[in-house]
Amino acid sequence: MGINPKIGITGLPRSGKSAVMAKVVSMLEDEMRRDALNRGIDPEEEPFIGGMRTMPVTENGERVGYKCINIRTGEEGTIAHKKIDSRLRIMGYGINTEELERVGVPAIENARDECDIIVIDEIGKFAVESEIFVQAVRSALEADKPTIMTLHKKSRHPLLQDIRRRDDSRILEVTPVNRALLPYKIHKLMFESY
Repeated sequence: MGINPKIGITGLPRSGKSAVMAKVVSMLEDEMRRDALNRGIDPEEEPFIGGMRTMPVTENGERVGYKCINIRTGEEGTIAHKKIDSRLRIMGYGINTEELERVGVPAIENARDECDIIVIDEIGKFAVESEIFVQAVRSALEADKPTIMTLHKKSRHPLLQDIRRRDDSRILEVTPVNRALLPYKIHKLMFESY
């Protein structure tokens, strides 16, 4: 294990984990773009940040599923939806591990191999149903690169347990009190190592 931090953002469902993650990623991208320009490098040529984000799918204002998005390419896949007919159902959502493996896994592997910072949003109940995804996350965590992840708070899955026990990981919980300031704290932790 290297010195680059593995930062896990956790919290209760709908606590704002993904919003905190998005703010941190935006701040890091801005900082890295400025740094690249100062060094005379075209920021569009540098794959600074890669990995996957997870976004809710809403219909008529109601959350009906989740999709994963490759940060670098914008490619999307629906990984959970109330209308997916699957033997694998969690919290009323049918789970589609094939889409997670088609979009999320290559996004993580590309970030591990090509980018400066790895982003994995979210390691939770849906995603850990794919052993291929679990292996991709484990492989990414072995890369000596700063990594920022959102983690399901209560999951006892071995992958999440291992992340929480790592010497190089910092797990920070999003609460209503710290939600606004947490992105700045994480940005500082990331840049101290970067």
